[in-house]
Amino acid sequence: MKSTFLLAVLVFLFAFSSVVACAAREQVRDTTGKLVRAAVNYYIIPASPNIGGVSPNATDQPCPPDVFSVDGNLGMAVAFWPVSVKKDIVRVNTDLNIDFQDYLGCSRSSLWRLKDYDYLTQQWFVSTGGFLGNPGRDSIGNWFKIEKYEDDYKLSYCPNVCPNCSHPCMDIGIYEDKYGKRLALSSVPYKVRFQII
Repeated sequence: MKSTFLLAVLVFLFAFSSVVACAAREQVRDTTGKLVRAAVNYYIIPASPNIGGVSPNATDQPCPPDVFSVDGNLGMAVAFWPVSVKKDIVRVNTDLNIDFQDYLGCSRSSLWRLKDYDYLTQQWFVSTGGFLGNPGRDSIGNWFKIEKYEDDYKLSYCPNVCPNCSHPCMDIGIYEDKYGKRLALSSVPYKVRFQII
């Protein structure tokens, strides 16, 4: 009796861990249903109406640092770089770098990063100026995730590349102020899709 119960518990745990592992390995799909691949150009477009794609070009600054949602516009193309460079398919809940592909004429890096906390607005903004790869304490601000959200996706900041590092863990949403609709950590996610160029 005891061994039958133990066997049943082990089978349950194996089945549960398999389901969790499968969910963690789910592949991200674009608007056509094809797999999203690393190093390929995509637009991050809104799944909700009245919100635009993402771009660093929403201000009158020549090289604006922050990432914006631009109404009525597909925004600027990005490429995804998963933490495992051996994988060319982007998976949900996996650390990755996000890089604008047409950020021309700027000396600033086009790779996304989480800015230092802004005490004036009490916000964490998504900005540019990160660097590619090198997972660890020095690059903790450069790692984002794509997660399933309802029937689409959302972006989040909760990196696993440095297990002992202290950092916020939240979805990415939109913070609107005099500068425009900036991407920031939020309890209201920015629901998105990925459209290949």
